[in-house]
Amino acid sequence: MTRHEERGDPGGRAGRRPRPLRIAGLTLAGALVLGAAAAGWAYRHLDRNITGVDIDGTLGDDRPARAVATPTAGASPLPTGSLNILVLGSDSRSGRANQELGGGDSGGARSDTAMVVHLDAGRTRATVVSIPRDTLVTRPACPLSSGGSTAPAHGAMFNSAYEVGGPACAVKTAESLTGVRMDHYLEVDFSGFARLVDALGGVDVTTTEDIDDDLSHLHLKAGTHHLDGERALALARTRHGIGDGSDLGRIGLQQMLVKDLLQRLSGAGLLTDPAKLYRVADAVTAGLTTDTGLDSLDELVSLGRSLHGLTADRVRTVTMPVVPAPSDPNRVVAEEPRASRLWASLR
Repeated sequence: MTRHEERGDPGGRAGRRPRPLRIAGLTLAGALVLGAAAAGWAYRHLDRNITGVDIDGTLGDDRPARAVATPTAGASPLPTGSLNILVLGSDSRSGRANQELGGGDSGGARSDTAMVVHLDAGRTRATVVSIPRDTLVTRPACPLSSGGSTAPAHGAMFNSAYEVGGPACAVKTAESLTGVRMDHYLEVDFSGFARLVDALGGVDVTTTEDIDDDLSHLHLKAGTHHLDGERALALARTRHGIGDGSDLGRIGLQQMLVKDLLQRLSGAGLLTDPAKLYRVADAVTAGLTTDTGLDSLDELVSLGRSLHGLTADRVRTVTMPVVPAPSDPNRVVAEEPRASRLWASLR
């Protein structure tokens, strides 16, 4: 034993870290570097998942006016004004996952689900208004990305707007029908919806009647069921196995799914489970198309954080009032003046 070792003298070699401590330090440093690299990769991956479309640039200024924000006392780092968001569920994305779930290619795109989500000022309450896809409307002329525009059409089905003119035409038709400015646009495809449900561990739904729909491949007895993503998607699409086979029965099922998903998102403990948070974020963004005001992860996170006071019990789901169309009993038209009063309340 040397003199330094015998006395515990800090001189000489004793000034270096013991070997096990040096290894631990290097391991920690390496883990931090890898963690930062992984976080950076995850951010870029999620950000690239999102597809953006320039709705504002395409439609120009011939649109309903934006809601005037009411100043609030004190500065807030997050937006708090009211918002109206057109949310579409579509089969517009090509690819194996969507085809296996019954989706079509972009040439045969349809919007099977349409909802206007209104966030009240303060963003602690929301109203979700479903628009039946079979609603007959006056579809305005819509600009095309290839140049020119579509011809206006009277007595056209609401969901035809997306098919003939894509997201911009869907927004313009919704604004023409409602008189409400759509501040944002969100579109979720089949596989994105199914993946989100699976990432959240499935959904619980209660049906009041048996569902037997060979077209959507869904067969459920009346009662409560726990559904995975594929079966939840089938429930959102079914119409022939319930009620009178119209779109109105399907809308009730879709609204039930929305409420359960909101409850699961708010109670999932995502902030304390990074792995689950990533799975949910990946599922949400992978099948997502938005307007350019929401087409980055930063913008989506900012919107999400502004909704921290919104819980599922503060979300009201309604359907636009409709009556059978005089020209076709298999179609509906807006019931006036009730429909106009509903849309006026969201301006």
